[in-house]
Amino acid sequence: MNNKNVRLSVNINKIALIRNSRGGNAPDLVQVAKDCETFGADGITIHPRPDQRHIRYSDIPALKEVVKTELNIEGNPTKEFMAQVLEHQPHQCTLVPDLPNALTSDGGWDTVKYGDLLTDIVAELSTNGIRVSLFIDASPSMVEGAAKVGADRIEFYTGPFAALYRTNPSKAIENHVIAAELAERHQIGVNAGHDLNLNNLRYYHQMVPNLLEVSIGHALICDALYYGLENVIGMYKHQIRPF
Repeated sequence: MNNKNVRLSVNINKIALIRNSRGGNAPDLVQVAKDCETFGADGITIHPRPDQRHIRYSDIPALKEVVKTELNIEGNPTKEFMAQVLEHQPHQCTLVPDLPNALTSDGGWDTVKYGDLLTDIVAELSTNGIRVSLFIDASPSMVEGAAKVGADRIEFYTGPFAALYRTNPSKAIENHVIAAELAERHQIGVNAGHDLNLNNLRYYHQMVPNLLEVSIGHALICDALYYGLENVIGMYKHQIRPF
């Protein structure tokens, strides 16, 4: 079980999506990022996609300038994406194997099949002082592959966990515990994200060893419509407090 402090990184993609739907600058993405930190967020996550339907590459410089905790940039390591990451030097880069037309992330890297590709990309980012996390399914073989390519961290895709949690929590968490224990033996930190929410986050935190950070956007922004952003960040932080 995990009794460590776990960091909450707030994914602000949905804020950008609302802004883009009307043009202009409302809501102000930079101000929201600053407010999230003021309200207790331990980091800000952004995930620019090729169509830039929410976060735009042009948002990155302003966010890098104001984020005081930790900026995490997620995405598929295309040539354009890598150029942005290397130029703006976020604290962490999370590599995600999204297809160009993906609605949302729906699976992790095959770190065995793409081992050579990932080894080169991880090395380039690491040489530039950027912590590298790989978005993977909670599988021992994928953890082993992540260790071989030199990743600092892995981020477990928690979509399947969230779906099964409703009916069978112990079964839902089983492979995440096994994979996290293996990651700890390889001295790889564990992050997690996708469909984590106020209903399942505490259980996930309590059960998964070596968990360092959760990245949450969609559910948190949905909850903020009812409770307000400041209250919701506090509510999510409460779920991952040490016990």
